[in-house]
Amino acid sequence: MFMPAIKRDQKNGGFMSADFILSLCNLIVLPGWMLLIVLPRWKFTLGLICSGVIPFILGLVYVGLFLSQLGNIPAGGGFGSLTEISIMFSNPYVLAAGWIHYLAFDLFIGAWEAYDSQKNGLPHRFVIPCLVLTLMLGPAGLALYLGLRAIFIRKIEIYETFQAEVK
Repeated sequence: MFMPAIKRDQKNGGFMSADFILSLCNLIVLPGWMLLIVLPRWKFTLGLICSGVIPFILGLVYVGLFLSQLGNIPAGGGFGSLTEISIMFSNPYVLAAGWIHYLAFDLFIGAWEAYDSQKNGLPHRFVIPCLVLTLMLGPAGLALYLGLRAIFIRKIEIYETFQAEVK
């Protein structure tokens, strides 16, 4: 199994390199995806992956990385245009934070797909391609899952509606 070496990044005050942080986060999510695909009903899968613990941890890494780089975003970087985003992502730590954003959200959506399919009785063999696509192409996997869900379960709402109790 590949384990990246810890490298100190001298340009950024001795912090771990952006490559190392990204590799570590990639290693953290892969077991989660394997559990969602192979053992979706196992108590460990439901307790750790479907609880959102890993996306939460990745969210903390994301926030830490992004905040640590606020003073290091190149001039002209921002969110207003593709050019500004490209300039901002020229900082490897911000680029790693951007990828970690995808890792966290995609795993969260995959966990929801697994949970929702079990709750609604959608056969797991149909969910597996959705999970693989969600891992690789995020929104495409979600779109496939929502389409299958609409066909099999015959409902398009993703949230239960509730009536507030009037006293």
